[in-house]
Amino acid sequence: MLNTTPAPDGQPFNLHTLHNAHGMSVTLMDWGATWLSALLPLAGGETRELLLGCEATSLYPQQEAYLGATVGRYANRIAHARIMVDAQPRQLAANQGAHQLHGGPQGFNARRWACLEADASHVRYQLDSPDGDQGFPGNLSVTVTYRLTDDNRLEIEYGGTVDRACPVNLTNHAYFNLDGEGADVRQHRLQLFADRFLPVDSEGIPSADLTEVDGSGMDFRQPKTLAQDFLKDRDQQRVKGYDHAYLLRRTSGALDTAAAHLWSSDGKVKMSVFTSAPALQLYSGNFLNGVPNRSGGTYANYTGVALESEFLPDSPNHPEWPQPDCWLAPGKSYRSTTVYQFFAL
Repeated sequence: MLNTTPAPDGQPFNLHTLHNAHGMSVTLMDWGATWLSALLPLAGGETRELLLGCEATSLYPQQEAYLGATVGRYANRIAHARIMVDAQPRQLAANQGAHQLHGGPQGFNARRWACLEADASHVRYQLDSPDGDQGFPGNLSVTVTYRLTDDNRLEIEYGGTVDRACPVNLTNHAYFNLDGEGADVRQHRLQLFADRFLPVDSEGIPSADLTEVDGSGMDFRQPKTLAQDFLKDRDQQRVKGYDHAYLLRRTSGALDTAAAHLWSSDGKVKMSVFTSAPALQLYSGNFLNGVPNRSGGTYANYTGVALESEFLPDSPNHPEWPQPDCWLAPGKSYRSTTVYQFFAL
């Protein structure tokens, strides 16, 4: 990857590559605490890139697809960029029309994170977000740790503390294509262990209560391709595909029970997702057209799929939803873990 042009703050992008005993490697960057690459050795000597990414690091701050970035303070959308703080409306920085997406126009994806520690198997980043940042209350300090294990698990652990109550919802916005660069990801098979999803309007804002997937094209409880029921439902048609949060079935051992499985169309790669978060956002790359790719060109729509672990969108304004409270209080710690495990079949 080309790494010559400085970041927006004038300093170099700093990259760190993790390796395991089976030849898998994962590359990360301090700008946006971004996951840049996941290279998996396959049978027969092939090594396949499983992540969408740019040809040069300098392109990451220019693209708006959040490729591989850590997003926050609040991942996904907050309606009308407004939350209630101490029974008073508080305006946040809007960056998707009237709404806030992924923490605002200068969210955590657009910051340099400090590298606290790193070795061949893990890297830990830290970021301080001051009171009023993108409109949010309180001074927030967050960390994200990436760890690559010898069984091809990339473990992502988030932590945070705040000095004033504030909603906190961190995720990684990796886009996966288990077939490699440029293929139509709708040929992947997906299994997602969720009975309900959240309908949204054409701007991605929740428009109804949690809805059963049964009998709809939103149902991935049994494996099927993304293409099978693509655009079948009005829910999909509003946003040109899948871009919906699914409330996961919760078990006592959330990190021991998969939230989702994804298979490449050629049957050579499988990915399993484990998370302590209450929901997964399934996004089929409906607006990837024009985003710079790894070969000097651009991606087309539907060439990557994201499975983002998080609270449901607009949760600060919906305390009635059946999930843990997304508000972090002083004296408490934010903790969230997501694992992506890769298998060469």
